[in-house]
Amino acid sequence: MSESEGQLQDYSVDQLGGFVVMVAGAIGSLLLVVWQSKCHCKVNCCYLFQCERRPPSEEEMKGLKDQIKKREDKKDKKKEEEKKEEEEEKI
Repeated sequence: MSESEGQLQDYSVDQLGGFVVMVAGAIGSLLLVVWQSKCHCKVNCCYLFQCERRPPSEEEMKGLKDQIKKREDKKDKKKEEEKKEEEEEKI
């Protein structure tokens, strides 16, 4: 048996950093796919992080649409008020 068996090679700090970044990127990409998917899924990452995602129900979707409409209405009202103020300043 050789003496170097079971020992890691000498790696530099930048190689270790690259490895850590690649692993973190792979895990982040997996979680991104899970969160953007439209299906029910459950992820267990080394028993440290457990994630379960379910798509919104019909009622939740209606509530989200209502919230979007309210925000758009607020933006429209704000724009109208700003236009009126600009017109008053011109006069």
